[in-house]
Amino acid sequence: MENEANVEIKNSDEVPNSTSIENITQNAEKIVQSVIEAGHLKKGDLFVVGCSSSEVSNFRLGTHSNEEIGKMLFNSIYKVLKKNGIYIAAQCCEHLNRALVVEEELARSRNYQIVCAVPWLKGGGSFATAAYNGLKNPVLVEHISAEAGIDIGGVLIGMHLKDVAVPFRTEPNTIGQASVIAAYTRPKLIGGERARYTVDTK
Repeated sequence: MENEANVEIKNSDEVPNSTSIENITQNAEKIVQSVIEAGHLKKGDLFVVGCSSSEVSNFRLGTHSNEEIGKMLFNSIYKVLKKNGIYIAAQCCEHLNRALVVEEELARSRNYQIVCAVPWLKGGGSFATAAYNGLKNPVLVEHISAEAGIDIGGVLIGMHLKDVAVPFRTEPNTIGQASVIAAYTRPKLIGGERARYTVDTK
């Protein structure tokens, strides 16, 4: 676990406890596990994560990228996903066109086009950088279709989810000072009044 003294957190009398290292990592793990369970994710599925370390530490999006927070969150989230046999896709910031860091074997198995770039703190973001340094054989791809994902701090992951996205409210629903929006996906329901479905449509 990283030393709390190394992590820059904006002082706030209103929210002193929710940005502790333990709180950040525990919330991340709980949230990811809850999405896995709600979405009935299976081994080999893909989970996209967009993360603003600035928002986590109570700064405005894109203003205070924090390497240690990115690393802590990646390690916590990746641990849960790996335990469940689920691949991670770490979304880069807008400076890399929201490209994603994934394992090369995943990219090749799904025929995702690999692009040539390496994320770093100010060009890709802290979470994507941690993923690039933490995966076995990381590559960048521009487009994916993930089965589920979480957006930490309002970085917009919807473009990387399969149809049809189902919004899911997690508990807790914050990591540090960043709000979390989660979603899983389901197959499209086709047909009309005579159609029968393999999932509950209610």
